[in-house]
Amino acid sequence: MSASSTAALPSALSSGVVFTGTPERDALREAAAAFTRREVAPHLDAWEDAGALPRELHRAAAKAGLIGVGFAEEVGGDGGTLVDSLTVTEGIFDGGGSGGLIASLFTHGIALPHIAAAGHTPAGADLVDRFVRPTLAGELIGSLAITEPDGGSDVASIRTTAVRDGDHYVVNGAKTFITSGTRADFVTTAVRTGGSFEPGKGHGGVSLLVVEAGTPGFTVDRKLEKLGWHCSDTAQLSYVDVRVPVANLVGEEGSGFVQIAQQFVVERLGLAVQGYAAAARALALAATYASERQTFGKPLATRQVIRHKLVEMRRQVEVARTYTHAVAARHDAGEQVIAEACLAKETAVKTAEHVCHEAVQIFGGAGYMRGSEVERHYRDVRLLGIGGGANEVLADLSARLLGYAG
Repeated sequence: MSASSTAALPSALSSGVVFTGTPERDALREAAAAFTRREVAPHLDAWEDAGALPRELHRAAAKAGLIGVGFAEEVGGDGGTLVDSLTVTEGIFDGGGSGGLIASLFTHGIALPHIAAAGHTPAGADLVDRFVRPTLAGELIGSLAITEPDGGSDVASIRTTAVRDGDHYVVNGAKTFITSGTRADFVTTAVRTGGSFEPGKGHGGVSLLVVEAGTPGFTVDRKLEKLGWHCSDTAQLSYVDVRVPVANLVGEEGSGFVQIAQQFVVERLGLAVQGYAAAARALALAATYASERQTFGKPLATRQVIRHKLVEMRRQVEVARTYTHAVAARHDAGEQVIAEACLAKETAVKTAEHVCHEAVQIFGGAGYMRGSEVERHYRDVRLLGIGGGANEVLADLSARLLGYAG
């Protein structure tokens, strides 16, 4: 089954996986799937080869009402909750999208929330007008820069400095693994405005600054090549005496760690939905292939071992999806679900890795070939256990939150 033929699959319904919700969410999911079949699937292989998405796709997605889902109308969004934004992701995978597509087209999901949340102040309102509204309209591309070359999940140990000099901060440091960093018009950057980067001492000294592309001293050192997410450009960034207006400070100075931590739940649930949605799509492809592929005169699906694989794949998808939605609904209701979000991500990551592995196995040699959709999902899901907090980091965090750390 070729990449073009798999893209023509109508949705994950081909596997019997039916993601149902309210009529409005069902319509939103189908709208996202239809957009993907029309605007994405015919071009995704070319974008994978190019290593980036075209800017016009952001405008098209905004016009289709997909970019602003989950952002309040007061800041230029289309309204809706976290569950609504998860529904969009489900629909995009149903239509033949990919993890790299989600990461790149929806990078604003991690670049904008901090700015939008600070929009109630005069300075914050200015940032909303300058960055949030045009990004949600598809006119700008934003990025989030936290990770540094010598650090990962330890946000409190950030070493990139921002020293106040009159009406500006002077920023020096480096960031790496930055999604959409080569195309971004602005980067919401975690910097150290005070405190110490020594372990356990730096929480209060972290701030967020919006750094605009083209600012002298701010450069893309290099575009990074990756195992998966090929259509999502990833950058290593350099800051050398970069003068950033104090007006570009997001929220209060020193509040960056709290702002980042508050958004981690949403990011982790977003990665969880990528996991089970990619798995559902891989299951759909594998089930269709197994019903069509003839081996020794019979469809592959007549073999008990294949049927049992498909059942187990379905079970894992259903569990991951149901639990992720339950946690997201609790988050929307205002509950604190930090540990639960970690558990949802871990469940979905393991589902994605198992299901995509089995899908490639069912396809056999055809699944191992570049250009097959299951091969793309197999590569893409490997990042989910690393991004947003590695499995091991989140397991340890969960242990402490749940009282299992002794």
